[in-house]
Amino acid sequence: MSNGRTAGTALVLGGGGPVGAAWMAGVLAGLAEAGIEPSDADTVVGTSAGALFGTRLLAGESPAGLYERRLTGADRIVLRVTAGQTLRFLLAALSARDSARAARRLGRAALRARTVPEAEVLDTVGEFLRGVREWPAGRLRLTAVDALTGGVHAFDADSGVPLVAAVAAGCAVPLVRPPITADGRRRLNGGTRSTTNPVLADGHRRALVVAPIPSAPGPHPGVRQEAAALAASGTSVGLISPDEQSRRAMGRDLTDYRRQAPAARAGHRQAIAEAARLRESLRV
Repeated sequence: MSNGRTAGTALVLGGGGPVGAAWMAGVLAGLAEAGIEPSDADTVVGTSAGALFGTRLLAGESPAGLYERRLTGADRIVLRVTAGQTLRFLLAALSARDSARAARRLGRAALRARTVPEAEVLDTVGEFLRGVREWPAGRLRLTAVDALTGGVHAFDADSGVPLVAAVAAGCAVPLVRPPITADGRRRLNGGTRSTTNPVLADGHRRALVVAPIPSAPGPHPGVRQEAAALAASGTSVGLISPDEQSRRAMGRDLTDYRRQAPAARAGHRQAIAEAARLRESLRV
């Protein structure tokens, strides 16, 4: 029976800082071991760290490879955030009554902030992509937020934007990294309004949503609310976010690189434990 969905399976990868990214790498490897192969998705939607991992998956890196590099620290993600940056972020995010307005306030603050040159961010992202410079085969959608309008945009291979710029824009944490120029606009981290952006999987029969951070500060919908809306539209949704044991392994500081290996192992364990539930939710 058709439910009006025309595409197959979407893999939706959210943001979560270095520690959340490590948990997500463990989840992807655990799912693959349990017979749910993330790389088989017809579309990959990547937000923040999810943009980095989604790109590498479609470029041919295995979930096991991503996981192993989190365990060994082979390509450790380092993100240094000061208390002042955190405070300014929270003030901007919590002072608005709606999501778009909060994003615009963060955008204005980010445009004023003194951080590092855009070129430095592009170099760092390029190194993390391990030589991948061209859009990989397969449908890849990378989210970013316009720093001036607060609107969400999804870049893909047809956008005319270099891959590294699209990934860097989607990873540009407000006040910590500069908004990145992409398609003639300054762009912020794709998680500024939604930590995961599952709405971009609309039109697919199934969506596997991996959400290291279920919700963000400010007037933004949480991933469970967004996933429920996607399911109501006719998509079969399987959602995994950190359970209590994973949250303990991750700790409160998602930039603490010392937590990356424990978080990765926790994600791996949780994915194997929840694979049957996810398979049932996805109806596969």
